[in-house]
Order: sequence, then C-alpha cells, then structure tokens
Amino acid sequence: MKRTKILQILLGLFIAFIFGYYFGVNKVTVDWKAYKPNINIVSKEPPSGITNINFTPFWTVWEKLMVSYYDKSKLDQQKMLNGAISGMVSSIGDPFTLYLPPIQNNDFKEGLAGQFSGIGAELGTKDQDIIVISPLDGSPAEKAGIKAGDTIVSVDGQSTSGWNISQAVEKIRGPKGTQVALGIVRKDATKKIDLKITRDIINVKSVAMEVRTANCNDKECKITPKAETCKGQGCTSFVYIRLSQFGDNTNQEWLGLVGSISSKVKNDKNIKGIVFDLRNNPGGYLTDAAFIASEFLDKGKAVVSQDNGITDRSTMYATREGLFTKDKIIVLINKGSASASEIVAGALRDNKRATLVGETSFGKGTIQTAEDLGDGAGLHVTIAKWLTPLGTWVNGKGLTPDVEVQLDAKDPSRDTQLEKGIQELLE
Repeated sequence: MKRTKILQILLGLFIAFIFGYYFGVNKVTVDWKAYKPNINIVSKEPPSGITNINFTPFWTVWEKLMVSYYDKSKLDQQKMLNGAISGMVSSIGDPFTLYLPPIQNNDFKEGLAGQFSGIGAELGTKDQDIIVISPLDGSPAEKAGIKAGDTIVSVDGQSTSGWNISQAVEKIRGPKGTQVALGIVRKDATKKIDLKITRDIINVKSVAMEVRTANCNDKECKITPKAETCKGQGCTSFVYIRLSQFGDNTNQEWLGLVGSISSKVKNDKNIKGIVFDLRNNPGGYLTDAAFIASEFLDKGKAVVSQDNGITDRSTMYATREGLFTKDKIIVLINKGSASASEIVAGALRDNKRATLVGETSFGKGTIQTAEDLGDGAGLHVTIAKWLTPLGTWVNGKGLTPDVEVQLDAKDPSRDTQLEKGIQELLE
C-alpha cells in the first residue's frame, strides 16, 4: 500500500539484489555497435550483504538476440529490460508483487485517483488466470455484463494465457470511444462468452450514503424505489452506505457525507440501522481501511495486525471518535470484496459490531508497498500478511459470511443480498 511505510526500504534492496552487482543500481549504459555490447558500468560493487550474482548468462542471451535475431526492428532494448525485470519479479510466484512499466504504473495511479480511460474493472490473478475481482459501479464493464469472478481468456482475439496483470491492463485500457473485445468464462462454466465493450472515462466516486426504505414482513423485505411507496407497519428505514474502493479521495469523500447521515440517524428513530455494502470492493490503502473501520469501532479497538515474518507483529487500532459506534450494522460482502474491504469486514465482525451477509469474499490477505523507480515505472512488493483482530488469515480462502445469500440469477432486478441484510437489521 502506498501509504504503508513499514519495510519500504526492502523495495530498494530487492531491486539492488538482482541488478546492483553488475550495473551499479541501474546505472549502466549499453551502446550496441555492430550488434556487440559496449557496457559502461558506473559501479559494480553490490550493496553490503548482497550475494554476488553471475550475470554472464544474462548478457550472453542479450548479445545473442541482438546479433542473431532476424528482425532487428523487434529488438527494443527498453522493452527487453522491462521484460527482464518483470520476469524476475514474477519468478517469486506472488501475483501481487508486480513490476509496472510506465504506462501500467500510470494506469494504476489513475485508478486510485478515481479517473481513467478504460472499461472499469478491477483485475486479479487466480491459478495463473486473469480474473475480474469486480466491475466498478456504473462502468462499461458492468453495463456489458462483466461479473466478479469472470475469467478473461482473450483480449481482442489474443489469448491471455501466461499474461500478468500489467499485460492485461495494458491491452484492455485505451482511449475513450474505442472498443475492446473480451472473451470470458463464467465461474463454474466452460463455454466462452464474447463481449465487445466501448471504453469510456471512468470517474469513480468511492462513497455513497443515503437513507432508504423497504417493505418488510415476517418472511422477506422488498426494497422500495421511492420513500412514498413504503407504507404500513412493514415500512422499514435504514442507512445504506456503499464503498466501492479505498482510493486517494475515499477519506475526504467519506467525511463530506458522514456528518449529515449521522444526524439523520440520531434524529429519526425509525431508522433501524446501517447496511454497509462492501461488495465488489477490490481494496486500496491499508490506512484508509483503519480510518473507515474507526467510524464503527470504539477508539482503541483492534482493526488489523501485520505480520512481516521478521519483526514482532504490529497492530493498527481505531484512532478516532466514530459516529456509528452504537448503531446496528450489517456488512454485505461477495467474491469481489478483497483486501482492505476484507480488513474492514473482518474487524467489524471480530469486534462483534457487525453481521456479514452475502458470499465468501475474495481472500487477499497480504499487504503491498508501492514505490516509483524513476522514468515512470513502479514496483509493488508484498511486505507482510494481515490478520483480523482474532488472528484469522483470509488469504486464499476469504471471509465466510454469517448469513450466506446468493443473488437471484433468474431475477437480476432483485438484490436478494441487500434484502436479506435489511431483514437481519430487524432481528
């Protein structure tokens, strides 16, 4: 996470480990004359404690390509270097430790800033496949029918086999108004579905809060589109909070809305509680997760623990006076809820502040730090795993909801998970 400061020094050491010995922490120039390398090494001494690495095979392969490959126009030295670094990082086998060349790094930053040009889908990897963690609310991806858990098997007719996240993002994003063709396979299905999606400018507002109503009886609740259609003894009012990501502007957006909603809760005794919707929230900044969780927890309560396997485990706590520390809360999660959204959901449940309703979450239990490497490139490195306050590590298995509810595939107009969440408020 960008704001996570712990162990960021490891990022520099990691890069230096591989490339520091032979070309002095990225200070090497290569001048090919007659397709033979003339290498000027500014410093060849590795940092203290780094094992010497024999780079002879690397440069041998580089020279063989430059001399022997038949189409010299394909030999882009910057791309070759980026490919070498990407291969080094991917050899770790951690899908969340990534080298991002300039274009992909810029795309990532734009996403957290809340604006970019593309289809509006958060991607991840699972079992070496490119999968959709979640489509963004109102995005071209969502409108085209992309769903959390979909596997992207092709982009514009090219197979995604062997691709990493950076490659997938580079191919899928593009200028507003252009089209991209995706081949997807639904979870637990084998037949490919082909979709054409028109790219657009994606403006992501990460926070929405409003008072909503539903007609409820002993068996079910039905959401009412307008307050005036909610009548009789079964009319139920509740606060609906939707958080779509933990990005650059999330905390500011949250503070801009939470005060007025809190006043409505205090002044309207008919409001039964809060439904906090974290479905299809792919995560974001760790510090933001702690900030948001603090709205619902008493000051000093544990939010998340970090374990880097080197030093003692450290814990983040609720650090401010929250406005919803006494209100009943239902948290909605699904397979698109990942990372920071899982941290918040896990913290609220472990502190006995919320009931989880929906589907098992994604299961991303690690923390990354992001650093710019110069020339626009960036590196994300997994620096620790995170645990819920009761010590649960969700990685690969996710959070299991207290009340499991699937969406109604036969009637997509109904939000059965939200309806069940409202029922739980009345229990």
